[in-house]
Amino acid sequence: MSEEEKKVNPGASYRKAAKKAIGYEEGLNKAIVFTTNDKKQAEFLVRLHYDGFTQSNFFRLVLNAYMESDSDLMPFIDKIKPMAKERKRKSKKLRETGEQLVRDFALNAGEIENIFDILEQEFPDL
Repeated sequence: MSEEEKKVNPGASYRKAAKKAIGYEEGLNKAIVFTTNDKKQAEFLVRLHYDGFTQSNFFRLVLNAYMESDSDLMPFIDKIKPMAKERKRKSKKLRETGEQLVRDFALNAGEIENIFDILEQEFPDL
């Protein structure tokens, strides 16, 4: 994308990457529908336009974040979901414990790459 195109449509490259990340190229064959009043819909459309989203792209991104338990979205979900306070507290604690375990024991992509580099140096014939 040229610099001129970026000036005209600054969110285009982000939207293109977002479409790829959420599998937009894969067959879309389901619709999710709900109703709201005219005023809320109009305000929503204005806000989407201001932020550079289409309705479908916005909902696909939110759906994907929700399905992947995105760490930025989950506090909001915890806040609004219909659940007893004690159960919400336990759920949050379990998620935090799980995230800590992932940080303590899981390897990120860079660490995995380093392991392969070390193996390649130690065993060049492999």
